[in-house]
Amino acid sequence: MKKLLALLLAAACAAPATGWAQAYPSKMIRLVVPYPAGGTTDIMARVLQEPLQKALGQTVLVENKPGAAGALGAREVARAPADGHTLFFVNNGILSVTPQVVKSAGFDGVKDFAPVALVSTAPMFVVVNGSVPATDVRSYVEYVKKQPQPVAYASAGIGSFGHLTSELFARTAGLKMTHIPYKGQAATTNAVVSGEVGLLVTTASAAMNEFIASGRLHLLGVTSPEPSPLAPGVPTVGATLPGFTAESWFAILAPAGTPPQVVARLNAVINETLGHEDIQRRFLGFGVVATTATPRRLADMVAEDVARWAPVIRERAISTE
Repeated sequence: MKKLLALLLAAACAAPATGWAQAYPSKMIRLVVPYPAGGTTDIMARVLQEPLQKALGQTVLVENKPGAAGALGAREVARAPADGHTLFFVNNGILSVTPQVVKSAGFDGVKDFAPVALVSTAPMFVVVNGSVPATDVRSYVEYVKKQPQPVAYASAGIGSFGHLTSELFARTAGLKMTHIPYKGQAATTNAVVSGEVGLLVTTASAAMNEFIASGRLHLLGVTSPEPSPLAPGVPTVGATLPGFTAESWFAILAPAGTPPQVVARLNAVINETLGHEDIQRRFLGFGVVATTATPRRLADMVAEDVARWAPVIRERAISTE
């Protein structure tokens, strides 16, 4: 009798989970992108849109919700019903940095979302003007330490991922550097090419790759934990500065409280989609590497990023307000 009661109880507990899995999705899925149309995240979302629609049997609508350093889109998703029909396609900068540097962000990157699936990763490129007498991280650090004045570096704005990564680079290498914020990646690239600044740490772009190929920029290293297929033969910064890593990554999340069965189905569908060779090839063309992970691993990545940037933000007093 006890065994029978136990089996009945287990079946009763499993019934709602099975129901969730079978019923989902029951309507259109909104994939919120917290950036304007045309950027890397938006392009990746639209590449995934059609295969996800086919796999899930429902329309997937990509919605661009830019504003407030990504906080506008984040707040909208965090407050949406936790049923898996509103998803957030975002990078780790918004999740781990924005709530720490924008006091009025209005969301918590750890508590307000259920991690669903990692989508891609991208190393930051550490580049300098071609006239700088350095070809790797070690020689550049030695060069900067000999300069009478702090060397300036560019970023796409206060609190941007490039800003934080550059500060971490200076902190780890023991360098004194001056931050010069610009508006957008194109402006920062032009600044280092022209010699207005001495250093730029940013994700790859077609224009940057052309400058590297022509010798107008020197690529010193990549910030990923391992060498990247986006820069064959280029060493990691961590090879010279042990422990240094600051990889940019992109992921899909849902509102906190989304049923684990829904999260599991989405994770499986997204991972399968990312396994297609065509998707992987197209992503490499955007300067990112299609990458998968479990929801648990993605949750750990968010927490690790928050812990990585907290001391940098605190010590350098970085704030947009």
